Amino acid sequence: MPQILAERPSPDTAPDGTPSRRTVTVNLAESPLTWLAARRLISDRQAAAGEAVRRDFEHAQLGPRVTMRWDVYPGSAPERTGRDPAGATVAHLAARARFDGAMAALGPGLQDIAWRIICAGEGMAQAEKSLGWPARSGRLVLTLALDRIADYYQLP
Repeated sequence: MPQILAERPSPDTAPDGTPSRRTVTVNLAESPLTWLAARRLISDRQAAAGEAVRRDFEHAQLGPRVTMRWDVYPGSAPERTGRDPAGATVAHLAARARFDGAMAALGPGLQDIAWRIICAGEGMAQAEKSLGWPARSGRLVLTLALDRIADYYQLP
């Protein structure tokens, strides 16, 4: 995994309430799922399951669009684009079917935390707060969701 390191102010505060003058180094390329795996808070099988569903999410292009598609524009000839639109469509549809199947295998209760952590990249504390869950309850539910995803993808 590539590292993109950045210095950030420490979130710590002194006992008198003044902010800390220390800084911390954070890896901007690290997702919440890889953070959990690096600290051995989830198993290798669970990490692989999370990466599989995230990969299908990305291949199906289910994330929000943030810019215009410049590879296809009105009046473009197929020979000018250099892409096979039928092949791309089949790949997208297959990834979408795998992603939808994995989410259906989770059920409505586990879908929320899995989507927030794996696909949206929310931190655990933020996801728990958004869902109205008690602090430190999300990891347990996420591990259950990752086990179901691993079963869906038939990971060893």
